[in-house]
Amino acid sequence: MEFPVADDPYAVLGLAPSAGPEEIKKAYFTQVRAHPPERDPEAFKRVRAAYESLKTPEKKLETDLLRLEPWPELELELPAPLDLGVDPVDVIYAARAYSDLARSEWSEDFREVEL
Repeated sequence: MEFPVADDPYAVLGLAPSAGPEEIKKAYFTQVRAHPPERDPEAFKRVRAAYESLKTPEKKLETDLLRLEPWPELELELPAPLDLGVDPVDVIYAARAYSDLARSEWSEDFREVEL
């Protein structure tokens, strides 16, 4: 059996989305017999993951909601490539240079406030 690319749990188990708990359990054991872990470990992992996502009513509801509206793709528009090789000390020096963190007089920040 060839599995779908997206690994839709209903397609993996060969079920309709309206299947009940007993049908899900029966389809799971049928697929496990067809794809035992000793012979086909990758297929067994897919079958097991599909069953785990459908075995309780709460997980089935969550799976159904994710099938209706998948997670949004995160699109970041960076002005330049992100350089992760930056030394943290350089970041602190830059923060001091472009802000007033280098000042030594902080007393004005700690004024009493009357309510």
